[in-house]
Amino acid sequence: MGQDVDRREFTREDRTAYRAKVRRCLDVFARMLGEHDFSVEHPQVGVEIEFNLIDDAGDPAMKNAEALDVIADDDFQTELGLFNVEINVPPSRAADDGLTVMEETLRADLNHAQEKAATVGAKLVMIGILPTLRDEHFAAESLSPNPRYHLLSEQILDARGEDIAIVIDGVDRLETTADTIIPEAACTSTQLHLQVEPDEFAPMWNAAQAIAGVQVAVGANSPFLLGRQLWHETRIPLFEQATDTRSEELKTQGVRPRVFFGERWITSVFDLFEENVRYFPALLPIVSEEDPLEAFEAGRVPELEELRLHNGTVYRWNRPIYDIADGRPHLRVENRLLPAGPSVVDTLANAALFYGLTTVIGKSERPLWSQLSFRAAEENFHAAARTGIETDLYWPSVGTVPARELVLRHLLPLAAAGLEQMGMDGEVSGRLLDVIERRCVTGVNGASWLIDEVTRRRDAGADRVEALRAATLAYEENMHANLPVHEWPRG
Repeated sequence: MGQDVDRREFTREDRTAYRAKVRRCLDVFARMLGEHDFSVEHPQVGVEIEFNLIDDAGDPAMKNAEALDVIADDDFQTELGLFNVEINVPPSRAADDGLTVMEETLRADLNHAQEKAATVGAKLVMIGILPTLRDEHFAAESLSPNPRYHLLSEQILDARGEDIAIVIDGVDRLETTADTIIPEAACTSTQLHLQVEPDEFAPMWNAAQAIAGVQVAVGANSPFLLGRQLWHETRIPLFEQATDTRSEELKTQGVRPRVFFGERWITSVFDLFEENVRYFPALLPIVSEEDPLEAFEAGRVPELEELRLHNGTVYRWNRPIYDIADGRPHLRVENRLLPAGPSVVDTLANAALFYGLTTVIGKSERPLWSQLSFRAAEENFHAAARTGIETDLYWPSVGTVPARELVLRHLLPLAAAGLEQMGMDGEVSGRLLDVIERRCVTGVNGASWLIDEVTRRRDAGADRVEALRAATLAYEENMHANLPVHEWPRG
């Protein structure tokens, strides 16, 4: 969840003042990278997960306020749609049994939340896109009342100057429009955080970009939207279009989208923040009272509020994060490209693959990105979003191979080595990476399971609406059993 803001209108003076302030923040950030201590004794990892709420029929339950009231846990927060909530799992050390602790915490919190939400007629589902969403759920009335969401929606629509157009060609074709950013609420994700030091940030971010296609291929979980079967990870094109501030003319001119894979390998975290300031106009030009230079020269840690707020409105799939904890600044890679689910154990397995591969590739003596073009990494990413676990991916020294073969033969041993470098207990890493292995052996991830389940029910005589509802309810039951998706019943 982003920073809370008050609802307001912005003037030309607001935007002029904000531009000057965000550039001042950027100058101070550059000095901090050279002069401030960002070191961390024990790097931490973290996870945020967005959930959908459903009713007993499997349809969206517009009850996030009621559900949050009865859950009564500060780790759970509101999200963009009335059918969304989010959990922020407390950070954990990457070493030893940190991911097991995270898994147990998440499972306990989810059990508690499910029990409480049931009292107001809602169930929690971890899934990339809820299959039972219908056109009427994309109305403005589905937005949560938080002023931030309404303000952001107004600013994106004002920047476009026209309604948001969603066009996705998959097995079926979807073509629709929206007069708010509510389609973004359909995109429920898992966000993985990896704390790094400044001199490690660039290779870790480059590594995260290089493996994006692999992550999406094995983790795809969003094949249905508004009754259509589209991409295996439909979240990717949907999110890219739902927050696009560009008119067709600006797209033709080559203006960059705010949902941004990037366009080059980087040499410093500063590259990303500087690009954000240089390429993207402000959406929320709110100026704080802090003078970041004065704070820095007085020996305080600057909040850099304008830079952080602006960074939060540029939706990189791997986003740089500057944050302060216990009075100390730190940097994180926020990996945002995975869907939610299918289960808690699947989520932690996806996390283990990401942390392991990013670490070992990021610390390699011969950088992978010296052998892989940035364009090839982006093409892998979008190809995997379209066809999921059966995608062919390009990989240096291997060529173009099926994603399942690439992971099984080449990347799982690398991930295991990376987790060992992080100090992770071998039994913990082995158990989680085994989940990825079995997914690749069976060819079953969330997307393929859902497609097969809906197809089976359609073949048995159900219409599409009935099949999607039944598949959603079966999904929810299996998810809460915490079985990895490759073990879910099929047929």
